[in-house]
Amino acid sequence: MTLQFPRVVVVTRPSVYEKLIQRHATLGQVRFFLESRGQSLDDVLAHHHEIENALRQVEHAIPADWRRSHAVRSDLDRFLFEPDDIVVAVGQDGLVANVAKYLKGQPVIGINPSVGHNPGILVPHRPDQIAELLAMTDSDHLETELRTMVEARLDDGQSIVGLNEIFIGHQTHQSARYRIFWDDREERQSSSGLIIATGTGATGWAKSIHQERHSQIPLPGPTDASLAFFTREAWPSIASGTTMTEGVFSKGEQLRVVSEMENGGVIFGDGIESDRIEWLWGQQVEIKVSKTALHLVK
Repeated sequence: MTLQFPRVVVVTRPSVYEKLIQRHATLGQVRFFLESRGQSLDDVLAHHHEIENALRQVEHAIPADWRRSHAVRSDLDRFLFEPDDIVVAVGQDGLVANVAKYLKGQPVIGINPSVGHNPGILVPHRPDQIAELLAMTDSDHLETELRTMVEARLDDGQSIVGLNEIFIGHQTHQSARYRIFWDDREERQSSSGLIIATGTGATGWAKSIHQERHSQIPLPGPTDASLAFFTREAWPSIASGTTMTEGVFSKGEQLRVVSEMENGGVIFGDGIESDRIEWLWGQQVEIKVSKTALHLVK
């Protein structure tokens, strides 16, 4: 029998510097673009070098006989993760959310290349800790925290999951029209769409909405098996109401929403609009706590 060594998948996204080079082609053009707008190339390069240094430390820490692969954020929806992969996300917290929706229980090690700039909620580890963490995976001593995820499933079987939140609404700035069913109540609404957030997402978009409207509902914690929903800018009219604009529901419960839009309705998770499901007139979507959770290495 051939011994199968672990595979480490390093997940990254382009740095600001790399994106600027793609747009402007040369370092000189990037410098001119930034300095003509009162910005510093030095800051952009410093952050880029931090990421490069973190990636070098990760690459050097992977044992020579282990398999390795690399995935960038834009290719995640096409990348084939293996059941026994160890995923190392090098970047900001959002990168972990981007990759989480494509995993089925594989452990994720979040590496923060810029400790002084990134909050590090989902990327809590320094680059110099990666060797120790990989050694712990090999000895089965790795401790993980299960972070609740949210799932949206259409009545035709299509589904999508998110670590932070799922958005349901119109793909443009037009009003989304739908009927919402929750807690034995029903209401027809016209709004800027709904977000359904997990406890992890409760520190981001959901928190912003929660604070702005001075909401009194309790936001879930990151490992709580519950979700919070918010209707964004619900419009009161003869045909639409505003009495069901927020709430919390637990595992085993669900929120149902039926589209009343002829076109443009979409559902996507964690801000990745390119990986979306169309949501057309009459289609019902059920939102609930996902059976899949993020296995985040503590």
